[in-house]
Amino acid sequence: MFQLIPYLKGYKKESVIGPLFKLLEACFELIVPLVMAKIIDVGIENRDMPYILKMGGVLILLGVIGLACSLTAQYFAAKAAVGFGTELRHDLFRHISTLSYQEIDQVGSATLVTRMTSDINQVQSGVNLVLRLFLRSPFIVVGAVVMAFTVNFRLAWIFVVAVPLLSIVIYGIMMITIPIYKKVQKGLDQILLTTRENLAGIRVIRAFRTQKEEQKAFEKESHTLMQDQLRVGWISALMNPLTYLIVNGAIIVLVWAGAFEVNTGKVSQGEMIALVSYMTQILIALVALANLIVSFTKALASAGRINEVFAICTTMESPKSRMEKVSDKKCEAVLFDHVQFRYHGSKEPALSDVTFSVSKGETVGIIGGTGSGKSTLVNLIPRFYDASEGRVLFDGADVKAYPMEKLRGKIGIVPQKATLFRGTIRANIQWGKQDATDEKIYEALEIAQAKEFVQEKPKALDTMISQGGKNLSGGQRQRLTIARALVRKPEVLILDDSASALDFATDAKLRKAIAERTKDMTVFLVSQRAASILHADKIIVMDDGMVAGIGTHQQLLKTCEVYREICYSQLSKEEVEQYEKE
Repeated sequence: MFQLIPYLKGYKKESVIGPLFKLLEACFELIVPLVMAKIIDVGIENRDMPYILKMGGVLILLGVIGLACSLTAQYFAAKAAVGFGTELRHDLFRHISTLSYQEIDQVGSATLVTRMTSDINQVQSGVNLVLRLFLRSPFIVVGAVVMAFTVNFRLAWIFVVAVPLLSIVIYGIMMITIPIYKKVQKGLDQILLTTRENLAGIRVIRAFRTQKEEQKAFEKESHTLMQDQLRVGWISALMNPLTYLIVNGAIIVLVWAGAFEVNTGKVSQGEMIALVSYMTQILIALVALANLIVSFTKALASAGRINEVFAICTTMESPKSRMEKVSDKKCEAVLFDHVQFRYHGSKEPALSDVTFSVSKGETVGIIGGTGSGKSTLVNLIPRFYDASEGRVLFDGADVKAYPMEKLRGKIGIVPQKATLFRGTIRANIQWGKQDATDEKIYEALEIAQAKEFVQEKPKALDTMISQGGKNLSGGQRQRLTIARALVRKPEVLILDDSASALDFATDAKLRKAIAERTKDMTVFLVSQRAASILHADKIIVMDDGMVAGIGTHQQLLKTCEVYREICYSQLSKEEVEQYEKE
């Protein structure tokens, strides 16, 4: 929790004014029993009505001033807490954005969402309560004990015994509940993960009629979470009864012992009422402190989880110094030099000893079976992952030497899953280039074979796209994501199986348009279809993370058995022979 205090730096004034006014309120509250004692011992005993009215006015004045102090403290504490939460949320989001695919895969997106929302809200509530009550409640307890000594020295020792007992109870419950609250937050992570998977795969779940199995799994996780919440709730619920028991027991002892003091005339009736009032103030302050401890315990658990994310350092640092320009104009566009890559936690490498070079302007087809490493290979070019061994060179320089923004600004990538965002078609295409004009957008749409269906929309580029592009077909989503990559006119274009939803005719038109209108662009075509990469300048055949063959279609048919198997499994012998002649 203390590691997050710097986020209050911009709210120093509010963080001081809030507790200060709470202390002022507490000071006025501690005066009230003494005024009550005077009313009883002087006004009521002497039947002095003017004195009673005068001191009653003082009580009202103390109440009004206390209320004003309390409202001021609430305002500034809330302002500081909300500002703290906002700054923390922004910084956590910024930090998560710097993490590579490897760290995000390792932590999990579901838990990151929980920590961005639920955990930060818990910490924000904890800060709010701490600013309002952390100083006030202990001040009331200590102040009441001190004031009790000013009233009667001997009876005040009852307070000295009661307060440590209360502290032991509060501290003990806090130590027991903190680990359980951490477990509860992890349970929320799991619930969120299950919910996201079910919502994302609802069509598959219904298609295979597994709703009941998913409901049972969700109910099991939800029941486990409920048990943990009930357990921590039962333990936390002991706080109020135990504090009431100790304080009320102390009041009984105080009244019993005070009765003898009043009877002998050592303590007045007003002073006795004042002592009972101070004990009651301690009770109220400790009840508030107990609630604070419960919230603070949750905040501590959540703060620990947030700090765990901040403690994760990205393995991909973007170079701060400017990269030296490559003077050799004949250097390869992309070069893989004995590259090996292993995913985090995996024993077997996903890529092994991959070596090849691609010249500028070449079209490269990448083909292979499922899990052969095709997508992993192209993800190393824009540095979504770093090679475990070997080097990946872009335009003659190691990709690790490029500033991230500069490297990815030169590369256009269309991932396997076509992802669109809520907004207009124009806004989605402008993700590729913010200042792209309608003319440039339509040019990119034409190459991507999407211009026709966009123009058929009543609002054309102003057509709204729902979240994830759910109001478009799979093929339409893929073509728009291709146009989004093309609009920036990148030096390297990576199409990672991004035409899988297109029919063969549209796929052929797309490849032809890219070949004719992007001649200076280096294109990587990752595909499961042999027909999609037959006319590539170079074809890389992947098999179990290794390069099984590199060459043209004709060369590979003669030299690569894996490639022949793929071709003959998808195309007829006549089609293969026809392509071979071409």
